[in-house]
Amino acid sequence: VGMYQRMYTVSDDCGNVATFEQFVRLLDTTAPELTIPEDYTIECDQDIVYDDASATDNCDGDVAIELVTEFIEGDCPNSYQIKRTWTATDDCDNPAEATQTITVQDTTPPELTIPDDYTAECSEMHPLEDASATDNCGEAFIVMSADTVAGDCTQSYVVTRTFMASDECGNETTLSQTITIQDTTAPSFNEDLPMDVTVECDNVPLVSVLTATDN
Repeated sequence: VGMYQRMYTVSDDCGNVATFEQFVRLLDTTAPELTIPEDYTIECDQDIVYDDASATDNCDGDVAIELVTEFIEGDCPNSYQIKRTWTATDDCDNPAEATQTITVQDTTPPELTIPDDYTAECSEMHPLEDASATDNCGEAFIVMSADTVAGDCTQSYVVTRTFMASDECGNETTLSQTITIQDTTAPSFNEDLPMDVTVECDNVPLVSVLTATDN
């Protein structure tokens, strides 16, 4: 920005001289050219990269760059946006503004570990072990429900335990454990069984009264 004065002089062979004066006024109305990092989206367990911006001016003057960062909450603790707004200003106060948006999200469900399926006799122990879960960005919560389906007899049935792990952003993982309870063991007599005998037809022994136990 400024004023230039130019003097033009012309003369002929006889020494006649003519002059002309020109004034050139310089203005700077062009904003700097601002280059900022691109928008990007990452998972909440990834590192946030804060790259810098740069600016150039058409008049080769100094450019001042100012950065304002704004955090915008999302629907859950691990979901949010970071808006980085740069303003570049040249020596003549021409501004250029641009905003980068960094989106942080949680779309990864928890990792759920549940007990193994097993089959057991009705007389054996039926352990009801707990499940465990971990989340990539925070705490995981486990809810368990059980459904029992009857079998062919009272001591034969199947228990299905369904575990659901969820995180703070509503991502879910569901797995099921199947416990099969069966009765394949025959009862056992409590007393010694009567021996085979050969008797006369008028000397048939009385029927033994036996007791038995079942597992």
